[in-house]
Amino acid sequence: MNRLLPLPVVVPLLGAALTLVLGRWPRLQRAISVGGLATTLAVAAVLLVQAYRHGPVVLAIGGWPPPVGIVLVADQLAALMLVVSAAVTLCVLLYSIGQGQADIGENAPITIYHPTYLVLTAGVTNAFLAGDLFNLFVGFEILLAASFVLITLGGTETRIRTGSTYVVVSILSSMVFLASVGLVYAATGTLNMAQLAERLDALPGGVRLALQLMLLLAFGVKAAVFPLSAWLPDSYPTAPAPVTAVFAGLLTKVGVYAIIRTETLLFPGGQVGTLLLVVAGLTMLIGILGAVAQSDMKRLFSFTLVSHIGYMIFGVGLSTLAGLSGAIFYVVHHITIQTTLFLVAGLVEVRAGSTDLRRLGGLARVAPLLGVLFFVPAMNLAGVPPLSGFLGKLGLLQAGVAAGGALPAALVAAGTATSLLTLYVASRVWNIAFWRAPRLATAEPTVRLPTLMVGATVALVALGLALTVAAGPLFDVTADAAADLRDRTPYVRAVFPGGTP
Repeated sequence: MNRLLPLPVVVPLLGAALTLVLGRWPRLQRAISVGGLATTLAVAAVLLVQAYRHGPVVLAIGGWPPPVGIVLVADQLAALMLVVSAAVTLCVLLYSIGQGQADIGENAPITIYHPTYLVLTAGVTNAFLAGDLFNLFVGFEILLAASFVLITLGGTETRIRTGSTYVVVSILSSMVFLASVGLVYAATGTLNMAQLAERLDALPGGVRLALQLMLLLAFGVKAAVFPLSAWLPDSYPTAPAPVTAVFAGLLTKVGVYAIIRTETLLFPGGQVGTLLLVVAGLTMLIGILGAVAQSDMKRLFSFTLVSHIGYMIFGVGLSTLAGLSGAIFYVVHHITIQTTLFLVAGLVEVRAGSTDLRRLGGLARVAPLLGVLFFVPAMNLAGVPPLSGFLGKLGLLQAGVAAGGALPAALVAAGTATSLLTLYVASRVWNIAFWRAPRLATAEPTVRLPTLMVGATVALVALGLALTVAAGPLFDVTADAAADLRDRTPYVRAVFPGGTP
């Protein structure tokens, strides 16, 4: 079974090469892209079943044993992230195909969209499967290099300007990450995470804390936690709708994944738990207050994206089994729902010509299906019972109450307030854009939404509802994943069956 491990990385890369060569044949490009991501999804599902039933799946690339060679590891957390990311990237790809030329104009370099998108996917999957810090860095750099192209597609002045900010911030965070990798190797003599799980414990407390904080700084920028999140609301909304959707759904979650992985495997014990809880509370509140002040749907969703990252950091900061389980569940939920909302914003822009709330109105009357596609994920994000957003928030709040203490109690209050404000924001968008009388930008009744765009969005809405229906089994998976993360032994033994050298 471990021979399947390279496929989620290799298949998208091979697809990228083929689609680049076949740039003059768009139909072949589309077929290869869809086939590659469908294959990735199927392999990811098999790996998840294997990891859940039999433990982590490990492969030493090239036959070089760890820690000398590169090792890929798919435990329950990594495999679950693979499944969700593959499903989301496939739906977004179908959406962009339905959009014709990915919302970037007739004269834009469309031939590079498919290969770049597949490279981005390969970077995400490589980051999830990385068994050493340097390979994790490589995964980040692959996805970031592709994202630099995607965020500036079309070459408009606005996209170049905001994309430049994104590039600068990303490069700075990567420099911090690379410096951290070098310092970790200098202090321990290895970058293999299973080996680091034991060697870092032997370091002096001050050195260990400094390395932990440097990695947190690098991942905090990539995850867009406050106060390292100011770049996101300005960068994401200007990109084409499919690009914004996949960025919002996945790129920040790769940063969250890296925080979960390093804080449990490399730095257990909650040494910076207080810092993480404070950052989580500020991220939730500052983000949602920013959303309240917005009048454009894309910028509003960008701020809710930042805000709800705080819920995930809340679970990590608690360092309890229930907290980690709730954080993993919420990552899965948020990837799906936040991506869906950005796709809906793209549909609104096609139907009404704008996402500015001041120019919208009456969409529920002229496009009732569009109203449903917005209403369901918006209520899910707000945490309305019995949807998965409610179940995820409830799990995290219960973990906070069980942890006891003033700071977790304050986070419970902040999480509750954030959920209520999210409901207010979602209701405001509904009332203005969908319920009130038509305004300036309301499209003519003859404007039709492309079927494939609507179908891809419907599929993601259905996936969000499926998370509600399957919440019980999903919580079982996240609880097992959290238990393995806290134990660390299953991961270490899978990489080094005979004991760490």
